[in-house]
Amino acid sequence: MYEDLMVFITVVEQSSLNRASKQLNLSQPALSRKIAKLEEELGVQLFVRKGKKLELTRTGQATYTYALEQRQRHHHFLQSISRYKEAERRVVTLGASLTTIQTTLPPLIEALMNKYPGTELKLVTGKTHEIVSYVKDKKADFGVIASSIEEPGLRCIPLFQDHLELVVPKKHKLARKGFTPKMKSLDGLPMIIFSKGTWYRRLVDELIGKYGIIPDVRMEIDSFEAIVRLLPTCGAAALLPRSYLRPQLLRDNELTAIPLQELEQTGRATCLIYPDKPETGLETIQWIMEMRDLFSTHLISGG
Repeated sequence: MYEDLMVFITVVEQSSLNRASKQLNLSQPALSRKIAKLEEELGVQLFVRKGKKLELTRTGQATYTYALEQRQRHHHFLQSISRYKEAERRVVTLGASLTTIQTTLPPLIEALMNKYPGTELKLVTGKTHEIVSYVKDKKADFGVIASSIEEPGLRCIPLFQDHLELVVPKKHKLARKGFTPKMKSLDGLPMIIFSKGTWYRRLVDELIGKYGIIPDVRMEIDSFEAIVRLLPTCGAAALLPRSYLRPQLLRDNELTAIPLQELEQTGRATCLIYPDKPETGLETIQWIMEMRDLFSTHLISGG
């Protein structure tokens, strides 16, 4: 019926079957049949002929008003579809540190891209203060940082609390049943630690100083993936962020994570930051909320 209503609008606005047929590129008999079909479906007479002119009946006028409303609604619907298509094709820029990208983002990015397959996601990396500047200067739509901030023009949503855990091969002496390691167990222990200049390394250095331990540092590496793969080969231990230690990762590399009470003090909030008024509008805000929910879901379920 929608198509016939649009034909009806043209006839009304042209006040002539002849002129309407030319505009619609239809023969006059075909146009007359469409109007007759619409009248039959509605069960009313839409026009009365006065000379060469067509005039609307009262029910014809009501039908014309209804047809205009339907055309407007259809137009708004098509505009909405167009906006959604455009949103699905948009480019979204996320800022995060290299360590955050290695630890918490991969499964979340995968989940987001599965939900919005037409979106191009760009990653920019940097330290916390750099990511804050990127988001504030509109160089990134949002960012993930390993701290909580208060910055004018930005919103900061805590995603989760992270802390370090001791990771060792399953056959390591610290993993034997009935034994509960303490921080002093790390004294003289062969370890692989993260390179200098990161939050994780600063935490390790602070722990070493606080508890007066001197581990046997075998390697300093700037990649969590490399550390995990080398631990079984070297028979060494490492202190790694809990958010990175998903069950499948530990199983695949024959490792075990050992929570130490002292390490719970190394907690730090990882937060999502974004502008008060994102330039890309409601679609980006929806992305941000999706990302927040996905963080919660993945971290609670262990990925």
